Amino acid sequence: MSMNSDQQMLEDSARQFFAERSPTAAVRSNRAAGRSFDPDIWHEIAELGFAGALIPETYGGSGIGYRGLGVVLDAAGRSLAASPLLQSAFIGAAAILRHGSPEQQASILPRIASGELTLALAVDEHAHHRPEDTRTRARRVGDQWILDGRKRLVADGDSAALLLTLARVEAKGSESDRLQWFLVPAATAGVTRQRRHMVDGEGFADIEFAAVELGQHTALGGAWQDVLDIACIGVASTMQGAAEAALALTLDHLKTRSQFGQLIGSFQALQHRVARLYVDLQLSRAAVTAALDALDAHGEANADGRLQRLASLCKALCGETLHDISNDTVQLHGGIGMTDVHDSGLFLKRARVLETLYGSSSHHRDRYAHLLGL
Repeated sequence: MSMNSDQQMLEDSARQFFAERSPTAAVRSNRAAGRSFDPDIWHEIAELGFAGALIPETYGGSGIGYRGLGVVLDAAGRSLAASPLLQSAFIGAAAILRHGSPEQQASILPRIASGELTLALAVDEHAHHRPEDTRTRARRVGDQWILDGRKRLVADGDSAALLLTLARVEAKGSESDRLQWFLVPAATAGVTRQRRHMVDGEGFADIEFAAVELGQHTALGGAWQDVLDIACIGVASTMQGAAEAALALTLDHLKTRSQFGQLIGSFQALQHRVARLYVDLQLSRAAVTAALDALDAHGEANADGRLQRLASLCKALCGETLHDISNDTVQLHGGIGMTDVHDSGLFLKRARVLETLYGSSSHHRDRYAHLLGL
């Protein structure tokens, strides 16, 4: 489905903003300053309304929808912009909208829309993505929840004020254990976090929960997997933008670099190589668009598990596409592509982080096959 006029205008303004205010050079600036992202840029993102794109007007947002915010994430991915946009405005806002109580929505959504409150999805505990094996425990004591456990490599975990944490609720009586999301303020007693220095400069942290006391209204309802599906679609949107920008960077190089007295873009072997990457790029874009539209559709449109399949499909395709394009971007740039001063290395580093976040391509290929009953 093609974009409507409002979505097209949003895409144009988002691409212009990130290209001008947060270009790839900002990755090096943030790294030199020892920060995960520039808070001034995040403030501007919120003022433009991007942080409240999913949030209804009654809570201070614009209600543009998932497809609209998806094109903003795509634009941010093109310049490798670092900000809480993915974790807070997409994953966090969607989780509260879809599974939060009216009280949680009224308390949290306006602060997300204004950029005041940032969130982080705390899910993984192992070297590989296995949320069903979560060992973080939540037990009910009187009118409180007590949380114990550990999360590894939490994106935005070094700075987020609210941690959306997956925990296993201990069974009582004839009940069985279940997984559930909890809203954990990062400043709560018993929460400690240690920043992890990632190769792409993004803000990650390992987080410990030691007898953390939470109020009875901190748990989210609904299916826990739905939040992860949303997260995968958001990451895929970001990867799509990064892949397109990396391929454009490579094409510009092929059109200007001469070797043996002619442009290297005239070599048939390189033309075939880039053509294959372009085809892969279009396939992954179709998958991302379908997944975003499925999120906007809601209800019976996804009753047969279509959203779950699309989430794994777009995460797998975008992960593979960005992996291949970032590899070829470095290789086709030759010696300069191996240096830190050239942007090609920045795309490769970001690719290696994003393609493993919330499950690798192989993980999601397996899940996609399982969902199809294969």
